[in-house]
Amino acid sequence: MRGSSRGAGLAAEEALNSALDGVDRNALAEELFSIAATIEGDAGLRRAFADPARDGEAKRGLADRIFGGKVSEAATSVTGEVVAQRWASEGDLSDTFEALAVRALLASAEKAGRIDAVEDELFRFERIVAGDTELRDTLSSRNTDVTGKAGIVRGLLEGKASPETVRLAEQAVLVARGRRLDRVLETYLKLAATRRDELTAVVSVAIPLDEQQRSRLASALRDIYGKKVTLQTVLDTRVVGGIRVQIGDEVVDGTVLRRLETVRHDLAG
Repeated sequence: MRGSSRGAGLAAEEALNSALDGVDRNALAEELFSIAATIEGDAGLRRAFADPARDGEAKRGLADRIFGGKVSEAATSVTGEVVAQRWASEGDLSDTFEALAVRALLASAEKAGRIDAVEDELFRFERIVAGDTELRDTLSSRNTDVTGKAGIVRGLLEGKASPETVRLAEQAVLVARGRRLDRVLETYLKLAATRRDELTAVVSVAIPLDEQQRSRLASALRDIYGKKVTLQTVLDTRVVGGIRVQIGDEVVDGTVLRRLETVRHDLAG
């Protein structure tokens, strides 16, 4: 997010963090998902809440009239604080509401001691989808019935993953809002890493790393980035040798394949 939305997003996070203490975090997440869906589905309401020329208190009052008494006091408070901010675009407002709901669900997993498992399971789900073209197309298609999508996700994950993972995977396929499914899942994974105050490195290798190699790599990355780094390993036969590490948008490519491509490029040039 840029411009005024950046400060608005930070204020929204603070509002959520203040609301998390002493409440059912899972219930708060569901309420925020519901509020997000209501706003996303009503163009007029979305414009009213995102209108930078409209007074913040007036927008807060509108939110109270619409949602007050229908959701918890915590959800009403968070919603009022979010809409009262100055947003650069309607999309930023919608994205923030979705992110707040995801953060609340992750906070619920954290309280239950499952947040590490959720991040790992969500990553593995993303890899399963990425590796199956038919499955990816089915879950991404706007023509696939939403109930059917949710059923596919539950069939893949229920009983094999944490309840928070199943819910996040369902949310990702149901409310993509025109975004690619892999991008939605990546966003959720970044939110999980942020919640754990860690970075996540996607490590592509041809052969699985042993524990000593994983430990050395994690230690080296921690020294570089100044915080703990969790490794998510992807087996990729295109990695002839070496290793490819991606943290966010930053890529460190030390594979043989990359070096060969560089040589070919130099020769062609």
